[in-house]
Amino acid sequence: MTHQPPDRRFEPRRPANSRGVIVAAGLELPCLIVDQSSAGLRVRLDRSFALTGSVIVIDLARGVAIECLVAWSKGLEAGMKQSGQTSLRGLVPSRLAAARDAFRRAGG
Repeated sequence: MTHQPPDRRFEPRRPANSRGVIVAAGLELPCLIVDQSSAGLRVRLDRSFALTGSVIVIDLARGVAIECLVAWSKGLEAGMKQSGQTSLRGLVPSRLAAARDAFRRAGG
């Protein structure tokens, strides 16, 4: 019998299974938002990529830009701490212009 390590999250996870796009300086990657809590989220990439620093994750189904700090990145998955989210369906702050453009290119 194997023991699972204890879950270190303070908030309960919700399965998301939602298409997304990760946007950072000079970077735009498709991803799958695997699960989400009020404090963060976990994404799965199409290919192994070491994410670091601040990124914006676009939830294509909900039309929101989620500002995140990458907490960990391992292989195809990364965990992120969420710092805020903004709807991309209308006017957005200039810091989210690249995210809004990526959202539109993805069909939003």
